[in-house]
Amino acid sequence: MKTIILYALLMLPLWAQSQVQLKGNVKGNNEPIVWANVILTDTAGKVITGALTKEDGSFELKLKNGSYQLKISYLEFTAWEKSIQIAKDTDLGVIILQPKEDLQEVKIVARKKLVEYKTDRIVFNVENSISASGGNAVSAIGAAPGVMVLNNAISILGKGAARVMVNGRLIELTGDDLINYLNSIAATDIASVEVITNPPAKYEAGGNGGLINIILKKGALNSWKNTTSTTYDQSTYSFYTLRDNFLYNKNKIRLAMNIGGKLGNLKETENLNTYYPNGLWELSRVGKQQQHNISGGMVFDYDISDRTTLGIQYMGNQDNPDSKSLTTIKIRNTTHQIDSLLINDGLYKLSNSGHTYNAHVITKLDTAGRKLSVDLDYFIYSSKIDNNFVTSAYLPDMNFLNTNQSAINLSEQNIHNTSIKVDMEHPLKFINLSYGAKMSFITSKADLSYYNKISGDAVLDKNQSNEFEYQENNQSFYVNGIKNLGSQFSFQIGLRMENIQTKGYSGTKDQTTVNNYLRLFPTFYLSYKKDENNSFLFNYGRRVNRPVFRDLNPFRAYLNSKSYSEGNPFLQPSYNDNFDFTYVYKGNLRTNLFFNITTDGFGVVFNSDPVTNIQIISRQNYFKEYYYGIGESYTVNVIPWWQSQNSAYLLGSKSVFNALVRATPKNSGQLYFTTNNTFSLSAATKIQADYFYSSSVKRGLYETGQLSGLNLGIKQSIFKNKLQLSMLLNDVFNTAYLKDYTSVVNGIKQVYGQNNSSRFFRFSLTYSFGNDKVSVKQRSTGNEDERRRTN
Repeated sequence: MKTIILYALLMLPLWAQSQVQLKGNVKGNNEPIVWANVILTDTAGKVITGALTKEDGSFELKLKNGSYQLKISYLEFTAWEKSIQIAKDTDLGVIILQPKEDLQEVKIVARKKLVEYKTDRIVFNVENSISASGGNAVSAIGAAPGVMVLNNAISILGKGAARVMVNGRLIELTGDDLINYLNSIAATDIASVEVITNPPAKYEAGGNGGLINIILKKGALNSWKNTTSTTYDQSTYSFYTLRDNFLYNKNKIRLAMNIGGKLGNLKETENLNTYYPNGLWELSRVGKQQQHNISGGMVFDYDISDRTTLGIQYMGNQDNPDSKSLTTIKIRNTTHQIDSLLINDGLYKLSNSGHTYNAHVITKLDTAGRKLSVDLDYFIYSSKIDNNFVTSAYLPDMNFLNTNQSAINLSEQNIHNTSIKVDMEHPLKFINLSYGAKMSFITSKADLSYYNKISGDAVLDKNQSNEFEYQENNQSFYVNGIKNLGSQFSFQIGLRMENIQTKGYSGTKDQTTVNNYLRLFPTFYLSYKKDENNSFLFNYGRRVNRPVFRDLNPFRAYLNSKSYSEGNPFLQPSYNDNFDFTYVYKGNLRTNLFFNITTDGFGVVFNSDPVTNIQIISRQNYFKEYYYGIGESYTVNVIPWWQSQNSAYLLGSKSVFNALVRATPKNSGQLYFTTNNTFSLSAATKIQADYFYSSSVKRGLYETGQLSGLNLGIKQSIFKNKLQLSMLLNDVFNTAYLKDYTSVVNGIKQVYGQNNSSRFFRFSLTYSFGNDKVSVKQRSTGNEDERRRTN
C-alpha cells in the first residue's frame, strides 16, 4: 500500500489538465496577506472557483478562457475587484489591499494580534509580548501558547517533546545544551515563534512533539535599522544582558547582524526524596550558576539577477555556565530519624560552543512558479566539562565519619554535521507540487576521564572512564501536493522516505552496535471553509522520535557512590501517529480535538535497589501510549483597549508497559488553562497580565504536581517608539516550577522537584534608530534534523 501511495504521488505531474492559470500576490501594509479570500465569478455573478492566499500572499486559480469578475477581500482591508478577460496564463503581479479608513485609530492601539491561528501552525508575535520583552529565546518559547518549558525540556501541550528551529534550521541539541544555546538568542532579535504540531512532509520526520520555529527579524525593503537593548534580571542573584541587532535591506542586498553577551549568576535548587524500605533518603541541592555567554550571527543575501539569489548565514555562541553547588543527603531510618548525612561539595566548570554555517542558492526557473533551492550546511558543537567534587559522610551531630568519594570528572564531546538539501516547487495545472531530497552525515565523539582523589593524588580510574563514537547517515526524499477544490475545499498530501544507517562504538567496552532502517512517513491535510465564519481542518501525520547520542552510550557513569546512569546502545526509535481535528469560528473561537498513538516509546527509567540502596538511571523502550484531548481557544476584544486570548484543554492518556519495567502505569485526566491579557492604556503604554494553570496529572511512569503562574508586565514607548522601557514580574507567587515529579519502580517511590529562579524581576531598555519598518522573511535551510540529539 505504501508503495502504491508513493508511486501515485510521483505520477501526479502526468495528471495535469489543459486549463489556463491565473495567479497573483496579495499584500497590505507592506506585508503579505495570508488567508485572503480570492473569488472568481462569471458575468452573471455565479461563483466559478476560489482560493485562499498562501503564507507569502500568493494565489493560483485554474480556469477556462472567458470573461470573469475577480474579488479579493480580507478583514480590515477594503475589498479589491476587477473585471478580467482570460485567454492565456496570466500573472496579475502584486495586488495591494488598502486598510479601511474607519479602522485607523483601532490599528494604532491594537496592531498585530499577539497570537494568530493559521492552517497548520500557531504564530506567537514575540515583539507584542511584554512577558518576552528583554528575555531570550527560552522565555519567548515558554510564553507561546501551548508550549511548556520544564526541567530543561521543551514540549508542546498534547504532543510531547518538541524540536526547535531557527529560521527553518533545526537546532540539533537537547536538554541543557539546547537551553544554553537558546539562552544566547535575545527576544529582541525574534519577530515570532511558530508552533507547528503536525509538520508537512517537507520537514524532517524526527521528533514526536512537532516543531517550534523561531523566526528572526529582517529589514524591510529600502531601509536600515539598529536596535540596542539592555536587560537587568534580579532574583536571588542577578545578571545583565546587552544585545545589538543591525538590519539593512536595499537594492540587491539584505543583511542582518547581531551580537550580544550576558554576565551574572542564577540560583538553582533541586530536591529528590527516595523512599527505601529501610528509610527515606532526602537529597537537596543548592547551586549558583554563572550566566556568562557571548553570541552573534549574520545573514547575507544578494540578488545576482531578478530570478536568482545567493546567500550565506552564520550563528555562533560561546557559553561558560560554571556552577558551584552543595548537595546534602539525609539518610533516615524506619523511625524517620537521621542516621547519617552525605554532603557533596562540587565545582562544575562547563565550556560549550556551537557554530552553524549555511550557503544557499534560490532560483526561479520560469514565470509559472517553478523554484529551485539548494542548501549546504555545516554544524559543529563542542562541550568540555570539569567536574570536581568531594562527598563526605557525617553523623547526625555533624561529626565527621569519612570521605566517601573524591574525584575529578573530565569530559569532552565534539559533534560535526554536514548536509545538503535540494527543494523544488513545481506548480502544475492539476496540483501544486513540491519535492526534494537531502543527505546528512553526523559524527560524534565523547570522552570521559575519571580521576579518583580519595588517596590525595588524582589517579585515573579506567573502569569509570569512557570513549564513545557515533556515526549516523540519513538519505531522505519527499513529495508533497496541495490542491484547492473550488473556493471551499483544499487538501494537502505528502510522503517522506528516510533511510538511516547508524554505528556506535564504545572504546571502553570494545562494543560496536549497528542499526539500519528505512521508513515511510505520510501526512495528510483536508480543509473545508463553509463560509466567512466557519472553517474545518483535519490532518494526520506519522513521525519518529530518535534517541539522542548520549542515550546510546552503554557506559555506566557514577553520579555519586550510590547512584549511576547508563545508556542503552540497543535503544530503538519510537513512532507516533497523530490525528488532529480543528474547527474555527469567526477566526476567534478555535476548537481542537487530537488523538496520538506512540509505539515503542522510550525514556529515562529511575530504578532503585531496595537491598543496596543504589539508584540506577537507565534508558528503555518500555511503553505504548494513547494520548487524547480537546481544547478551546478564544480571542476577544473585551473593550477597545482590552484584548484577551484564552485557551483551556482537557487531556487524558492510557499507557501499557512491557516486562522491562517493574511498575504499574498511572493515568489520569489533566486540566490546562491559560489567559493572556493586554491592556492598551494609550498608543504608548501597555500592561500585560498572563496566567496559566495545570492540574496534577498521572501519565505513564510519572506523576507531576500542580503548576500555576502569574506574570505581570508593563511597557512604555517614548520618543516616537524609538525607546521602549519594560518591566516584568515573572511567577509572582513562585508556583510555576517543577514539583512532585513522582515515579514508583521496583516498589521504590521517588519524588523530584526543581526550581531555577522561577520568580524574578526584569527591567529592560530597547532603543531603535533608522527606518522603523520591519518585516519578516523566513529562510528554510538544510541540516534540519541533525542538531537536536547531541546531548
